[in-house]
Parts: sequence; C-alpha cells; structure tokens
Amino acid sequence: MHLPQIDVVGEGLSSDRLLRVARRARDYGFVAVSANDHFGFARPWLDGLVALSMVAPHAGTMDLVTSVALPSLRGPLPLASALAGLHHLAAGGVVAGVGPGSSRIDQDLAGLGFEDRWGRFDLAVRELRRLLQGESSLSRTQLGGGPDTDIPVWVASWGSDAGLRRVARLGDGWVASAYNTDPAGLCAGLSAIAEERARLELSPAETPAMVATMWTWVTESAAEAERILSDVVAPMVGRSPEHLRGRVCVGSAQQCAELLSQYGEAGCRRVHFWPVGEEERQLDLLAATVLPQVGK
Repeated sequence: MHLPQIDVVGEGLSSDRLLRVARRARDYGFVAVSANDHFGFARPWLDGLVALSMVAPHAGTMDLVTSVALPSLRGPLPLASALAGLHHLAAGGVVAGVGPGSSRIDQDLAGLGFEDRWGRFDLAVRELRRLLQGESSLSRTQLGGGPDTDIPVWVASWGSDAGLRRVARLGDGWVASAYNTDPAGLCAGLSAIAEERARLELSPAETPAMVATMWTWVTESAAEAERILSDVVAPMVGRSPEHLRGRVCVGSAQQCAELLSQYGEAGCRRVHFWPVGEEERQLDLLAATVLPQVGK
C-alpha cells in the first residue's frame, strides 16, 4: 500500500491519516508500505521519508519502500543515512527504490539541469549502493543502521531500452510504473534485464520486479470509474484517459483482479496500490472483493 502523500480530493494530509492506513494495511496482511519523492508538485505533497518514519513503529513486519527516492537530488550520503535509520526503526525490512527524477520541477528546484539527470543518477546510485551495502569506508554502523544493515537498491525505469540496461547494471530489482507500462511490457522488460545481466556476467541473471504508482479506485459504478480516471488521475499524471484505461486499478473488482492476475503471470512480485483517496475503504474493497479473485 502506498501511503497518502498527496491531497488529491481534499481530505488533507495528517499523521492520523498515515497511521490509519499503515495499521489497516498491516492488519490485512499487506507486505509493504511505500512513499514517493518529490520536492515540488501540483498538489500539496508530504515528504516520503518523513511519512515512512512516521509509520515505521506501526507497520509491523511490513517492508518500508521508497518508490522512488531521488539520490542525485537528496545526495547519496543523506539518503543512505535516512534509509539506514528507517532500517533501525522498522521491524520489517527497507527497500531503497531509486530513480533519476522524471519531474523537471524537482531538478529546477535543486538548481540542476533536467537533461543531465541520467549521468548524475548513475554516479549517485553507485555511491548509494556502496553506503548501504557495506562497500564504503563509511561503515554501516556509522550510518546508524547497525552492523546487519543490508538494504537492497531497486532501480526505477518506465521501460526504455536504456532504462532497462540501467536496471540490469545497477539494480537489485526493477521498480516499474503502472501508468507507464502494462503486463506484456513488464514481461518483455524482465527478459531484457535478464539478457543484459547475462551479457555482463552478473549473478543472478534474473531480477525481481515491483509495479508502483498503481492508482486505485475500486468501484462497481462505470460512471464513477470514468470520472476518477478522466477528472482525477489523468490530469494529475499527465496521461490521457485512453492511455490509462486498463493500466491502473480504477474500475470494478473483477477488472482490477484481471489486471493483477496478468501482472502475476508476467512475473511481477509486488504491486503498490495508491488509492486516490478514502484509503481505508479502498483497502477494505481490495481485501474483500479484489485480491480473492486474483489468479482465479
């Protein structure tokens, strides 16, 4: 479950809302909570690392996941320190999902060029790996996570050839984006990553994948689903309703279950649901009406 970081439909941002979502997801047996990273956004936005630290003591054994964080903007050392601190606070694990940042406004606010983000990211993620996985002169104990800290680094890509090669070269896993891919694209991407890792003689050749930014609104009303898709999600992510239709979990329980089943068949390990609002009710609907149908 993705934590509520955006005030999409006027519900407000609060610690109480975060905790209610984390506890409900924990009680339903979800395996992870996640948060995204932006410094500027079209709507009010809650910092992802702050949100994860707030829910850490209440998340049980769920993993805390960044989906994704921006190491080239935050800096690899400050990000590594924050992630190691989360690892120390959490009963579950921490997964460092990272990306170069797809929003020009984030780069502008940091005073950095948008077109140069790929090179900066490659350097930053290599340093982040050294810091998080004990390959740096700065020991893991000094980072505050303790000597057992070993945080996997998953690399985000929307599925371009260059992006998939970057995942293969730098990542312990692939963070795919629901509104920028589909099950067939995920399957092809996993094959491309495995081929590239085999070419580079990296082991293991196959890497896991998660699908993040899975915008979610389960409803049996076709009119309501179309309204959410066209009036809420499409303008927020800059995609047309036609592009989004059938890619995100906006629609009936059966439609959502069919999409998730296809992702499972394609090799997806996890999907991070991101309700556009009313998270507890959406969690109830996912648990009661969607997930029991997946794989049927």
